[in-house]
Amino acid sequence: MLKIQGLCKSYPTPQGPLAVLRGIDLELERGHSLALMGESGSGKSTLLHLVAGLDRFDAGSICIGGRELAALDERQLAAWRRTGIGLVFQQFNLIPSLRIEDNLAFQARLAGRDDPSWQAELVQRLGLGDLLERYPEQLSCGQQQRVALGRALAARPPLLLADEPTGSLDEATSDEVLGLLLELLAGSATSLLMVTHSPRMAAHLERQVTLHDGHLLERGEA
Repeated sequence: MLKIQGLCKSYPTPQGPLAVLRGIDLELERGHSLALMGESGSGKSTLLHLVAGLDRFDAGSICIGGRELAALDERQLAAWRRTGIGLVFQQFNLIPSLRIEDNLAFQARLAGRDDPSWQAELVQRLGLGDLLERYPEQLSCGQQQRVALGRALAARPPLLLADEPTGSLDEATSDEVLGLLLELLAGSATSLLMVTHSPRMAAHLERQVTLHDGHLLERGEA
């Protein structure tokens, strides 16, 4: 599903280019999950944004589902983001003017994959049935993140990218939300790449890698 080879990214500074990613290699198989860890400022979110096509890299390649991102122009990238990935962030990014029911369906409609029966299943499994007529500001943080998960999954994306999806939640709510996410993904063809600072959260995923000094280390590597 995801294959990264020799990925490099740097940013200009007054002292010269600052290398954040130094030849990253990473593979994620279809239907599997991987936690990306690292200290603050290590480049975790940078890597996720590159995989999402939200930024351009300096060298290397990112291939997702057989598509090489570097070969896509901005219009093609925007079209691909609507159908090829789902995004979940620490900040829920729900649309405040839309009811919860419409927030849930938003991504699927953009992708041309509006499936009322699948959305109804998501509503039931995420425990959102009594909240559909409300607006985001009327929900708790945990409820809003469940809506964000449902919105990302409603389009059945081949790859789900989650950037600290439980970072703004308390420990008990974090466990609940991550458990729901993994339950929904179990047995599906969707792959999960999740950035987290929490070893406890990372341990729930099948693989864990750590970004350090621009390189990736698998769990157990020195």
